[in-house]
Amino acid sequence: MNIQGQAALVTGGGSGLGEATARELARLGAKVAVLDLDLAQAHRVAADIGGIACPCDITDSDSLQAAIAQAAEQHGPARILMHIAGIGAAKRIIARDGSPAPLEDFARVVNVNLIGTYNAARLFAAECAKLLALEDGERGVMVFTASVAAFDGQVGQQAYSASKGGVVGMTLPMARDLAQHGIRVCTIAPGLFSTPLMKTLPEPVQASLAASIPFPARLGKPEEFAQLACHIATNTHLNGEVIRLDGALRMAPR
Repeated sequence: MNIQGQAALVTGGGSGLGEATARELARLGAKVAVLDLDLAQAHRVAADIGGIACPCDITDSDSLQAAIAQAAEQHGPARILMHIAGIGAAKRIIARDGSPAPLEDFARVVNVNLIGTYNAARLFAAECAKLLALEDGERGVMVFTASVAAFDGQVGQQAYSASKGGVVGMTLPMARDLAQHGIRVCTIAPGLFSTPLMKTLPEPVQASLAASIPFPARLGKPEEFAQLACHIATNTHLNGEVIRLDGALRMAPR
């Protein structure tokens, strides 16, 4: 797919990997809608790239449908979904006082990261399937965000790893399901990236994490994630695949 002139949705586009992806899409000529729970951040990015900001809670179907409709009204129906919104969490199953971890904490992470991804996918796909086919019969593409934690999660990452592992697990069956409609599905599993969340850690901790990456021995750059996400959109033969973007990192148990 040629990104130039296409309407694109970026969930979590107000910061971090989502912001970088929104900026790269705009640089390549897409009409970008920045969807985020933090509307102020979404407006900031949208203003910079000539896009639009849409308030969006990915776990709420009405909120997500309204954001998709708002974007379509201004940019036309979207053919590109970059789903990057998500949350992180770490909690041991048994606390120091011997009590079990609260079930609602696990459910919240799965609800946002896994069910939120499926929610965005189903609503986007239903609209995308109505569009006229492009070259090769393609109608659209979705790029999801998992994590290396889906494969080698650390101590306390049960909820996060399970949620991202679920995204990995549904990538291929969803690609097969949507093949009849000409909609591709791929997932990126990033490693350690220099995001606003990462930058809240002390510098020595960031340096230690960077040193654990075989090559290059540095944190990933958000624009590197964005470049891969946009390449997936342009390479029509990429479908049903999960791509680790981690500098050959394999996470230690803790």
